[in-house]
Amino acid sequence: MFKQLRLILAVAALAILATGCANRGPAMDYTAYRESHPASILVLPPVNKSPDITASYSLLSLVTMPLAESGYYVVPVAVADETFKQNGLTTADEIQAVPVDKLRSIFGADAGLYITVSQYGASYRVVDSVVNVEANARLIDLRTGKELWTGHAFASSAENQNSSGGGLIGMLVTAVVNQLINNLSDKSHAIAGITSWRLLSAGQPNGLLYGPRSPKYGKTATN
Repeated sequence: MFKQLRLILAVAALAILATGCANRGPAMDYTAYRESHPASILVLPPVNKSPDITASYSLLSLVTMPLAESGYYVVPVAVADETFKQNGLTTADEIQAVPVDKLRSIFGADAGLYITVSQYGASYRVVDSVVNVEANARLIDLRTGKELWTGHAFASSAENQNSSGGGLIGMLVTAVVNQLINNLSDKSHAIAGITSWRLLSAGQPNGLLYGPRSPKYGKTATN
């Protein structure tokens, strides 16, 4: 398990570097974020809009590391999930609908992270088989209800694929092989790891600000 986690983190770090400064978009307004200066984050179970039922908990299991590396205390996701279940909340939609003041009173966190997974899993596309994971996130101040930050990230196994050789037959064979590998190795989880780092690593253009546990706390994100 730890070897798999190290592999995911290594791949994610390389993927973040590879993305560089692409798709920056308009500069984010960090005024409310800086005024709030949250130190602790409660990650709510992601709402899953994809057909894969494992998407929500796959991504949930991966978000703590990039947030912690960014300088935040993260409420243990397993503890939070069990607390929700003990209170009769079993779906992400129900949990994300809980009033922020209630979440604050139970968990004591400064901010809540609301994630939606829009794509997750492998798909066979005639001449290719790819794994895509896409997610959106909102950081909400649990003390005031204000939205502090929004983000979006996407990762795909197709980013480094080379399908130029072998002609149509070669592409078809490669697609079938990729589909088998994707299904047998749970590649979706690895791609979700890249997505979580792209989404939640501080210091990126329009990304999260560094938290108070980071030596880079107070430094402006690159826009």
